Amino acid sequence: MSDPVPLRTDAVQVASATPPAPGRSRRLSDRGLAVAFISPALLLLLAMSVFPLLWALYLSFTDYSATRGGPAHFIGFGNYTAILKSAQVHQRALTTLIYVVGAVGLQTVLGFAIAYLISRRTHGRGLLTTLFLVPMMLSPVVVGLFWRFMLDAQFGVINSMLGSLGLGQVEWLTRQRTALISLIVVDTWQWTPFIMLIALAGLTAVPKYLYEAASIDRASEWFRFRTITLPLVWPLLLIAVLFRAIEAFRLFDLVYILTSGGPGVSTETLSFHVYKVAFLGFNTGTASAYGILMVLVVIVLTQLYLRYLNKLKEG
Repeated sequence: MSDPVPLRTDAVQVASATPPAPGRSRRLSDRGLAVAFISPALLLLLAMSVFPLLWALYLSFTDYSATRGGPAHFIGFGNYTAILKSAQVHQRALTTLIYVVGAVGLQTVLGFAIAYLISRRTHGRGLLTTLFLVPMMLSPVVVGLFWRFMLDAQFGVINSMLGSLGLGQVEWLTRQRTALISLIVVDTWQWTPFIMLIALAGLTAVPKYLYEAASIDRASEWFRFRTITLPLVWPLLLIAVLFRAIEAFRLFDLVYILTSGGPGVSTETLSFHVYKVAFLGFNTGTASAYGILMVLVVIVLTQLYLRYLNKLKEG
Protein backbone atom coordinates (compact mmCIF):
# COMPACT_ATOMS: atom_id res chain seq x y z
CA MET A 1 0.00 0.00 0.00
CA SER A 2 1.46 3.35 -1.18
CA ASP A 3 1.98 6.30 1.12
CA PRO A 4 -0.53 9.21 0.86
CA VAL A 5 0.54 12.28 -1.04
CA PRO A 6 1.57 15.00 1.40
CA LEU A 7 -0.41 18.23 1.35
CA ARG A 8 1.33 21.36 0.08
CA THR A 9 0.76 23.37 3.20
CA ASP A 10 3.51 25.76 2.31
CA ALA A 11 1.73 26.74 -0.93
CA VAL A 12 -1.55 27.26 0.93
CA GLN A 13 0.13 29.47 3.49
CA VAL A 14 1.80 31.50 0.79
CA ALA A 15 -1.49 31.96 -1.06
CA SER A 16 -3.33 33.07 2.10
CA ALA A 17 -0.56 35.52 2.94
CA THR A 18 -0.66 37.11 -0.50
CA PRO A 19 -1.87 40.75 -0.21
CA PRO A 20 -4.99 41.79 -2.14
CA ALA A 21 -4.60 43.15 -5.61
CA PRO A 22 -3.73 46.85 -5.84
CA GLY A 23 -6.90 47.63 -7.78
CA ARG A 24 -9.15 46.10 -5.14
CA SER A 25 -7.42 47.89 -2.25
CA ARG A 26 -7.66 51.16 -4.17
CA ARG A 27 -11.40 50.65 -4.67
CA LEU A 28 -11.87 49.95 -0.96
CA SER A 29 -9.92 53.04 0.03
CA ASP A 30 -11.90 55.17 -2.44
CA ARG A 31 -15.15 53.81 -1.05
CA GLY A 32 -14.10 54.60 2.50
CA LEU A 33 -13.06 58.08 1.46
CA ALA A 34 -16.42 58.63 -0.23
CA VAL A 35 -18.28 57.46 2.87
CA ALA A 36 -16.19 59.79 5.01
CA PHE A 37 -17.08 62.76 2.82
CA ILE A 38 -20.79 61.90 2.49
CA SER A 39 -21.40 61.01 6.15
CA PRO A 40 -21.55 64.61 7.47
CA ALA A 41 -24.11 65.57 4.84
CA LEU A 42 -26.19 62.47 5.57
CA LEU A 43 -26.07 63.12 9.30
CA LEU A 44 -27.10 66.73 8.74
CA LEU A 45 -29.97 65.57 6.51
CA LEU A 46 -31.13 63.11 9.15
CA ALA A 47 -30.91 65.76 11.87
CA MET A 48 -32.67 68.51 9.91
CA SER A 49 -35.27 66.58 7.90
CA VAL A 50 -35.87 62.96 8.85
CA PHE A 51 -35.79 63.31 12.63
CA PRO A 52 -38.21 66.31 12.77
CA LEU A 53 -40.59 64.44 10.49
CA LEU A 54 -40.51 61.35 12.68
CA TRP A 55 -40.86 63.48 15.82
CA ALA A 56 -43.87 65.28 14.32
CA LEU A 57 -45.37 61.89 13.43
CA TYR A 58 -45.01 60.81 17.04
CA LEU A 59 -46.47 64.04 18.41
CA SER A 60 -49.45 63.75 16.06
CA PHE A 61 -50.65 60.76 18.09
CA THR A 62 -50.46 62.66 21.39
CA ASP A 63 -52.10 65.63 23.11
CA TYR A 64 -48.78 67.38 23.62
CA SER A 65 -48.77 71.15 24.07
CA ALA A 66 -45.63 73.29 24.02
CA THR A 67 -46.84 75.49 26.89
CA ARG A 68 -48.52 72.94 29.13
CA GLY A 69 -45.40 70.93 29.90
CA GLY A 70 -45.40 67.47 31.33
CA PRO A 71 -45.40 64.19 29.44
CA ALA A 72 -47.42 63.73 26.28
CA HIS A 73 -50.39 61.35 26.49
CA PHE A 74 -50.99 58.94 23.63
CA ILE A 75 -54.46 59.45 22.12
CA GLY A 76 -54.15 57.40 18.94
CA PHE A 77 -55.90 58.83 15.89
CA GLY A 78 -57.86 61.36 17.92
CA ASN A 79 -56.16 64.37 16.34
CA TYR A 80 -56.65 63.02 12.82
CA THR A 81 -60.32 62.25 13.45
CA ALA A 82 -60.98 65.72 14.84
CA ILE A 83 -59.21 67.35 11.88
CA LEU A 84 -61.04 65.38 9.21
CA LYS A 85 -64.42 66.07 10.84
CA SER A 86 -63.80 69.78 11.43
CA ALA A 87 -65.87 72.19 9.37
CA GLN A 88 -63.15 74.82 9.80
CA VAL A 89 -60.64 72.54 8.12
CA HIS A 90 -63.02 71.98 5.22
CA GLN A 91 -63.39 75.72 4.77
CA ARG A 92 -59.60 76.28 4.84
CA ALA A 93 -59.12 73.41 2.41
CA LEU A 94 -61.63 74.98 0.01
CA THR A 95 -59.88 78.35 0.30
CA THR A 96 -56.53 76.68 -0.41
CA LEU A 97 -57.97 74.81 -3.39
CA ILE A 98 -59.43 78.00 -4.89
CA TYR A 99 -56.13 79.77 -4.39
CA VAL A 100 -54.03 76.97 -5.92
CA VAL A 101 -56.27 76.50 -8.96
CA GLY A 102 -56.64 80.24 -9.57
CA ALA A 103 -52.99 81.19 -9.06
CA VAL A 104 -51.39 78.25 -10.86
CA GLY A 105 -53.88 78.38 -13.73
CA LEU A 106 -53.34 82.09 -14.28
CA GLN A 107 -49.57 81.72 -14.01
CA THR A 108 -49.55 78.90 -16.53
CA VAL A 109 -51.54 80.81 -19.13
CA LEU A 110 -49.61 84.06 -18.72
CA GLY A 111 -46.21 82.38 -18.42
CA PHE A 112 -46.67 80.31 -21.56
CA ALA A 113 -48.05 83.28 -23.49
CA ILE A 114 -45.11 85.51 -22.51
CA ALA A 115 -42.61 82.75 -23.31
CA TYR A 116 -44.23 82.19 -26.71
CA LEU A 117 -44.04 85.88 -27.57
CA ILE A 118 -40.41 86.15 -26.41
CA SER A 119 -39.40 83.05 -28.39
CA ARG A 120 -40.63 84.67 -31.60
CA ARG A 121 -38.35 87.68 -31.15
CA THR A 122 -34.90 87.73 -32.68
CA HIS A 123 -33.57 90.87 -30.96
CA GLY A 124 -33.66 91.76 -27.27
CA ARG A 125 -34.73 88.30 -26.12
CA GLY A 126 -32.12 88.11 -23.36
CA LEU A 127 -32.99 91.55 -22.00
CA LEU A 128 -36.72 90.83 -21.94
CA THR A 129 -36.16 87.49 -20.21
CA THR A 130 -34.00 89.14 -17.54
CA LEU A 131 -36.58 91.86 -16.90
CA PHE A 132 -39.40 89.35 -16.52
CA LEU A 133 -37.33 87.27 -14.08
CA VAL A 134 -36.88 90.14 -11.61
CA PRO A 135 -40.07 89.45 -9.53
CA MET A 136 -39.06 85.82 -9.03
CA MET A 137 -35.71 86.90 -7.59
CA LEU A 138 -37.31 88.92 -4.79
CA SER A 139 -38.07 87.57 -1.34
CA PRO A 140 -41.76 86.76 -0.73
CA VAL A 141 -41.68 88.99 2.36
CA VAL A 142 -40.40 91.92 0.28
CA VAL A 143 -43.04 91.24 -2.36
CA GLY A 144 -45.75 91.10 0.30
CA LEU A 145 -44.72 94.41 1.86
CA PHE A 146 -44.38 96.01 -1.56
CA TRP A 147 -47.89 95.00 -2.63
CA ARG A 148 -49.42 95.79 0.74
CA PHE A 149 -48.46 99.43 0.28
CA MET A 150 -49.61 99.39 -3.34
CA LEU A 151 -53.00 97.88 -2.43
CA ASP A 152 -53.62 100.15 0.54
CA ALA A 153 -57.21 101.46 0.42
CA GLN A 154 -56.30 105.09 1.22
CA PHE A 155 -52.70 105.68 0.13
CA GLY A 156 -52.07 102.84 -2.33
CA VAL A 157 -50.85 103.43 -5.86
CA ILE A 158 -53.52 101.19 -7.36
CA ASN A 159 -56.40 103.17 -5.87
CA SER A 160 -54.69 106.43 -6.83
CA MET A 161 -54.59 105.27 -10.44
CA LEU A 162 -58.23 104.20 -10.28
CA GLY A 163 -59.16 107.58 -8.82
CA SER A 164 -57.37 109.41 -11.63
CA LEU A 165 -59.44 107.40 -14.11
CA GLY A 166 -62.68 108.37 -12.34
CA LEU A 167 -63.24 104.94 -10.83
CA GLY A 168 -64.17 104.22 -7.24
CA GLN A 169 -61.82 103.18 -4.46
CA VAL A 170 -61.48 99.45 -3.83
CA GLU A 171 -60.66 97.91 -0.45
CA TRP A 172 -58.42 95.24 -1.85
CA LEU A 173 -57.23 93.57 1.35
CA THR A 174 -60.12 94.28 3.73
CA ARG A 175 -63.05 92.78 1.83
CA GLN A 176 -63.73 89.09 1.48
CA ARG A 177 -64.48 89.28 -2.24
CA THR A 178 -61.24 91.00 -3.16
CA ALA A 179 -58.75 89.77 -0.54
CA LEU A 180 -58.29 86.29 -2.03
CA ILE A 181 -58.20 87.74 -5.54
CA SER A 182 -55.46 90.12 -4.40
CA LEU A 183 -53.42 87.19 -3.08
CA ILE A 184 -53.79 85.38 -6.40
CA VAL A 185 -52.72 88.49 -8.32
CA VAL A 186 -49.65 89.06 -6.14
CA ASP A 187 -48.56 85.43 -6.35
CA THR A 188 -49.11 85.49 -10.10
CA TRP A 189 -46.97 88.61 -10.42
CA GLN A 190 -44.11 86.94 -8.59
CA TRP A 191 -44.19 83.39 -9.97
CA THR A 192 -45.36 83.76 -13.56
CA PRO A 193 -41.67 84.15 -14.55
CA PHE A 194 -41.03 80.62 -13.27
CA ILE A 195 -43.54 79.15 -15.70
CA MET A 196 -42.26 81.49 -18.41
CA LEU A 197 -38.67 80.33 -17.92
CA ILE A 198 -39.50 76.63 -18.19
CA ALA A 199 -41.84 77.19 -21.13
CA LEU A 200 -39.18 79.26 -22.88
CA ALA A 201 -36.67 76.46 -22.43
CA GLY A 202 -39.14 74.04 -24.01
CA LEU A 203 -39.94 76.39 -26.88
CA THR A 204 -36.31 76.94 -27.77
CA ALA A 205 -35.74 73.15 -27.77
CA VAL A 206 -38.38 72.49 -30.45
CA PRO A 207 -36.55 71.39 -33.65
CA LYS A 208 -36.55 74.10 -36.33
CA TYR A 209 -36.98 71.63 -39.17
CA LEU A 210 -40.53 70.91 -38.02
CA TYR A 211 -41.50 74.54 -38.54
CA GLU A 212 -39.65 74.59 -41.86
CA ALA A 213 -41.56 71.52 -43.05
CA ALA A 214 -44.83 73.10 -41.93
CA SER A 215 -44.00 76.34 -43.78
CA ILE A 216 -43.27 74.38 -46.95
CA ASP A 217 -46.71 72.78 -46.64
CA ARG A 218 -48.14 76.29 -46.11
CA ALA A 219 -49.55 75.40 -42.71
CA SER A 220 -51.24 78.18 -40.78
CA GLU A 221 -49.81 79.67 -37.60
CA TRP A 222 -52.57 78.08 -35.50
CA PHE A 223 -51.89 74.68 -37.06
CA ARG A 224 -48.19 74.96 -36.22
CA PHE A 225 -48.99 75.93 -32.65
CA ARG A 226 -51.58 73.19 -32.18
CA THR A 227 -49.68 70.31 -33.79
CA ILE A 228 -46.00 71.18 -33.19
CA THR A 229 -45.45 73.71 -30.43
CA LEU A 230 -48.01 72.73 -27.83
CA PRO A 231 -47.54 68.92 -27.93
CA LEU A 232 -43.75 69.21 -27.58
CA VAL A 233 -43.81 71.82 -24.80
CA TRP A 234 -46.81 70.42 -22.92
CA PRO A 235 -44.97 67.71 -20.86
CA LEU A 236 -42.38 70.21 -19.65
CA LEU A 237 -45.13 72.69 -18.86
CA LEU A 238 -46.97 70.10 -16.79
CA ILE A 239 -43.85 69.55 -14.67
CA ALA A 240 -43.68 73.30 -14.03
CA VAL A 241 -47.35 73.23 -13.01
CA LEU A 242 -46.59 70.41 -10.56
CA PHE A 243 -43.81 72.41 -8.89
CA ARG A 244 -45.94 75.53 -8.66
CA ALA A 245 -48.95 73.65 -7.31
CA ILE A 246 -46.88 72.13 -4.50
CA GLU A 247 -45.42 75.53 -3.67
CA ALA A 248 -48.82 77.25 -3.74
CA PHE A 249 -50.39 74.53 -1.58
CA ARG A 250 -48.11 75.45 1.33
CA LEU A 251 -48.46 79.22 0.94
CA PHE A 252 -47.83 81.09 4.17
CA ASP A 253 -45.64 84.19 3.79
CA LEU A 254 -47.88 86.24 1.49
CA VAL A 255 -50.92 85.49 3.66
CA TYR A 256 -49.03 86.50 6.79
CA ILE A 257 -47.80 89.79 5.30
CA LEU A 258 -50.84 90.87 3.28
CA THR A 259 -53.97 89.76 5.11
CA SER A 260 -53.06 87.63 8.18
CA GLY A 261 -55.82 85.31 7.07
CA GLY A 262 -58.48 88.02 7.03
CA PRO A 263 -60.87 89.59 6.66
CA GLY A 264 -62.35 86.99 8.94
CA VAL A 265 -60.92 83.72 7.66
CA SER A 266 -61.51 84.36 3.96
CA THR A 267 -57.82 84.09 3.06
CA GLU A 268 -56.72 81.63 5.74
CA THR A 269 -55.01 78.79 3.93
CA LEU A 270 -54.17 75.43 5.47
CA SER A 271 -50.55 76.39 6.13
CA PHE A 272 -51.56 79.59 7.88
CA HIS A 273 -54.17 77.69 9.89
CA VAL A 274 -51.48 75.24 11.03
CA TYR A 275 -49.37 78.21 12.13
CA LYS A 276 -52.25 79.54 14.22
CA VAL A 277 -52.90 76.15 15.80
CA ALA A 278 -49.22 75.58 16.61
CA PHE A 279 -47.94 79.03 17.64
CA LEU A 280 -51.06 80.88 18.73
CA GLY A 281 -53.11 78.03 20.20
CA PHE A 282 -50.04 75.98 21.21
CA ASN A 283 -51.77 72.72 20.27
CA THR A 284 -48.60 71.01 19.15
CA GLY A 285 -50.05 67.53 18.73
CA THR A 286 -52.92 68.77 16.58
CA ALA A 287 -50.58 70.94 14.50
CA SER A 288 -48.30 67.95 13.93
CA ALA A 289 -51.28 65.94 12.69
CA TYR A 290 -52.12 68.80 10.32
CA GLY A 291 -48.57 68.72 8.95
CA ILE A 292 -48.56 64.95 8.45
CA LEU A 293 -51.90 65.07 6.64
CA MET A 294 -50.67 67.85 4.35
CA VAL A 295 -47.56 65.83 3.50
CA LEU A 296 -49.71 62.78 2.72
CA VAL A 297 -52.02 64.84 0.50
CA VAL A 298 -49.07 66.24 -1.44
CA ILE A 299 -47.53 62.77 -1.87
CA VAL A 300 -50.78 61.17 -3.07
CA LEU A 301 -51.66 63.97 -5.49
CA THR A 302 -48.09 64.05 -6.82
CA GLN A 303 -48.13 60.31 -7.47
CA LEU A 304 -51.43 60.55 -9.32
CA TYR A 305 -50.11 63.47 -11.34
CA LEU A 306 -46.91 61.60 -12.23
CA ARG A 307 -48.94 58.59 -13.34
CA TYR A 308 -50.90 60.90 -15.61
CA LEU A 309 -47.63 62.26 -17.03
CA ASN A 310 -46.35 58.74 -17.66
CA LYS A 311 -49.56 57.77 -19.46
CA LEU A 312 -49.34 60.95 -21.48
CA LYS A 313 -45.75 60.13 -22.41
CA GLU A 314 -46.59 56.54 -23.37
CA GLY A 315 -49.62 57.63 -25.36
